[in-house]
Amino acid sequence: MSHSMVHIQDLSKAFDESGCVVDGVSFEVKQNEIFALLGPSGCGKTTTLRLIAGFEYSDNGEISIQGKLVEAHRVHVPPQDRGVGFVFQDYALFPHMTALENVAFGLKDIPRKKRLVFAEEVLCRTGMEQYKHRTPDELSGGQQQRVALARAIAPKPKLVLMDEPFSGLDAMLRDSMRKEVREILKKSGMSAILVTHDQEEALSFADRVAVMNNGKIEQIGTPEDVYYKPKTQFVAQFLGRTNLFRAYADGKELVDTHFGEVRLDEQAEGLILCSIRPEHLGIDKAIHGQENAIIVGREFRGHDITYHVLFKGDRYIVHTDNRKLFEVDEKVIMKPLEPAVVLQQSKTAKID
Repeated sequence: MSHSMVHIQDLSKAFDESGCVVDGVSFEVKQNEIFALLGPSGCGKTTTLRLIAGFEYSDNGEISIQGKLVEAHRVHVPPQDRGVGFVFQDYALFPHMTALENVAFGLKDIPRKKRLVFAEEVLCRTGMEQYKHRTPDELSGGQQQRVALARAIAPKPKLVLMDEPFSGLDAMLRDSMRKEVREILKKSGMSAILVTHDQEEALSFADRVAVMNNGKIEQIGTPEDVYYKPKTQFVAQFLGRTNLFRAYADGKELVDTHFGEVRLDEQAEGLILCSIRPEHLGIDKAIHGQENAIIVGREFRGHDITYHVLFKGDRYIVHTDNRKLFEVDEKVIMKPLEPAVVLQQSKTAKID
């Protein structure tokens, strides 16, 4: 347990008769690790974060932070005694205080005279020193975000919890803030749990990602793992676009599909449901006599192009680089460039 910053076992929480919002969730966060809880609205990720912070009482399960039990049956350590920093979605800064006073507010363990000096140092690290005497209404969203982060990390918590902290920022600022915040956390040696519904944010910001759906965790892994090797149909579809298709496997790693032989990422038997990412399909001009597909849609995205391809009654999505140009209604052939991922194998693999 010593290398584990947070250890969560069978955590559950229900608010009424409609069932569990958090349903038997287990995971651990290592020291100096950035961990993301990713999922759609209402999947239980924010409630999980609030349980870790101590803002909610759990119905079942245990939470340990740095080896100390903070939540269990008849155990509930209050939020202020958990040694955790929290960055809220709306930043929750005190409107009547300056940036400096906001950061100094949580520094209860430091003598009063030294609080402002220390708060100023922390603001410096988030690039906000020249705005220290401004109140929140005199700061932009990005600046408020940095003050909120400075306030969360000033008491030197070992763990920072972040609830959709970048969602209020515009796209350019969101990108740069994510990089900056990630750097600050890594340099400070803190662990962090980020809650987000934004796939790109989770994949680019976190060391590991837990994909949540309906109160349960469907898969935990590195960003590459969950993207390229989804374990369930939900994970495959939630983490960006994908092509789902059925095939019949006979224990080998090759299967026959509509668009020729496809290699699988594992041996499988029976009716299988597979996922292949759009960038793992290629298209070429059709040669006379070949069974061909037809391009029915095209989206130019600058660095790449998305094609919608109709083949034997099924639609597929294909990403190519911007040097491959095809027109709508053009006849093409499709070919897999990478193995397909087996999501289900059964007598009745079905697509929901």
